[in-house]
Amino acid sequence: MLLSDVVFTSGEVAGTASRRAKISYIAGLLARVTEADEVPVAVAFLSGDLTQRQIGVGYAALVDLTGNADVGDAADGAGPDGSGSLTLSETDSVFGAIGAAGGPGSQALRRELLAGLLSRATDAERRFLFRLIAGDLRQGALEGVMVEAVAQAAGVPAGEVRRAHQLRGSLPEVARAALAARTTADGEPAAEAAIIEVLRGFTLQVGRPVRPMLAGSAPTIEAALAQISPASLDWKIDGVRIQIHKDGRQVGVFTRTLDDITARVPELAELALSLDVGAAVIDGEAIALRADGRPHPFQVTSGRVASQGEPGGAEASGAPRRAVPLTAFLFDLLYADGLDLIDAPASERFRRLAAIVPPAQLIPRIVTTDPQRAREFFDDAVARGHEGVVVKAVDAPYGAGRRGGDWIKVKPRITLDLVILAAEWGHGRRTGLLSNLHLGARDPATGGFVMLGKTFKGLTDAMLAWQTQRLLELADPPAPAVQQHGVVRVRPELVAEIAFDGVQASKRYPGGVALRFARVLRYRTDKSAAEADTIESVQALWDG
Repeated sequence: MLLSDVVFTSGEVAGTASRRAKISYIAGLLARVTEADEVPVAVAFLSGDLTQRQIGVGYAALVDLTGNADVGDAADGAGPDGSGSLTLSETDSVFGAIGAAGGPGSQALRRELLAGLLSRATDAERRFLFRLIAGDLRQGALEGVMVEAVAQAAGVPAGEVRRAHQLRGSLPEVARAALAARTTADGEPAAEAAIIEVLRGFTLQVGRPVRPMLAGSAPTIEAALAQISPASLDWKIDGVRIQIHKDGRQVGVFTRTLDDITARVPELAELALSLDVGAAVIDGEAIALRADGRPHPFQVTSGRVASQGEPGGAEASGAPRRAVPLTAFLFDLLYADGLDLIDAPASERFRRLAAIVPPAQLIPRIVTTDPQRAREFFDDAVARGHEGVVVKAVDAPYGAGRRGGDWIKVKPRITLDLVILAAEWGHGRRTGLLSNLHLGARDPATGGFVMLGKTFKGLTDAMLAWQTQRLLELADPPAPAVQQHGVVRVRPELVAEIAFDGVQASKRYPGGVALRFARVLRYRTDKSAAEADTIESVQALWDG
């Protein structure tokens, strides 16, 4: 398939606000892909991703290479007539070569390879590739849309594709399997049941991480128990989500984004090897604790997990581990010694987990229907320095990758994960720093973001310095640090956890609501913009 076909479809998707139309456009394109190996590329590109995730080409290098950051809409001028000669396979292959380049001269080689690719591209294709590499396609083809488009192209229920995606962790690979199964060995159309059978072949496998189950929010313990009762209550730990895979002496530790961090967290690997189980997949949280058992700030934990060690093998020598040791709190069991527990009720998973994990590594937990007992458990967790509790349905299966009503987090204050859309240069003691932040919630219907207000509150000097540097890196168009006036628009990638005192009606902002007394608690560098809270969740908090 030609790249220009994808570019044209991207333009159609970006040009409509209709979710149904977006799904139809993408499904139509996927149905026309004839080479199985090109299906994952098409799905990734239309999702705004690369199959390699990262290829080592930054935004500044892109601007320098193209000579113009203002590339306009992703698909202006593209047509469905196959104009252009680049194929999806060729484009993906070049990206692979760029990402694989390493050692002396690798930067020059990357530039040479990318320049060669762009020289063969049409204007419309260059604009598309610029946005794609920069992670800024903004066409509204978010995950839910892509799942339904794959299902429509394959002719199966979306739930089958969604489950396979949750267990495989890669929608492009699920799409490859589903679309390849549409045709029998004799070249005849396959029955729906046969395609579903292929999708159900994606099962939980030790060593291959699955997308973690996520929690909704409630303002109070009472509100959460009104939705779930009886309920299991866990401490909500302000750490880094981990998924431990053990198979004999082989151990893997993965993050919520499915990144392998095993080498960075040797104490967690050692814990896994000590467990009384041969093979297991365990969900939990890792956190750095002070000597008195209270948690360090989140940045300390995330910094330790991100640490690659020092040149010359400091990681191997244990320097980061000695400076900031990690403690694991494990709370769910997805697999144990040949038994897949994804669909088992939570009560069974928790019981089996307690049988193989030492009490010190189990998350503190109670099961109750009593609001008073639940409130006491919540207050105790908060008094110990933790975020609050997660209220869980005891009969619910493990909803990999889903945020629903079976897990509900409750904190002393309601917070939202919002995306920074722009920032304003400060005044007075904040002169020279990007200060006032424009906050946006995710809009699943359009794939864009809806502004909810601004804030300059809660920012320490260290946060101001860090966000200035980071937001200048994300500036679109690029903004020189010497400018120091006006508004700097940024690519919507940086997520911040925002506390606020309430939601009020607003005619000023397009979502009809605004946050009252918003303030920044921290930056969530462990979360992508696709994980930010939605405008619907914010509107639901408004009691007007």
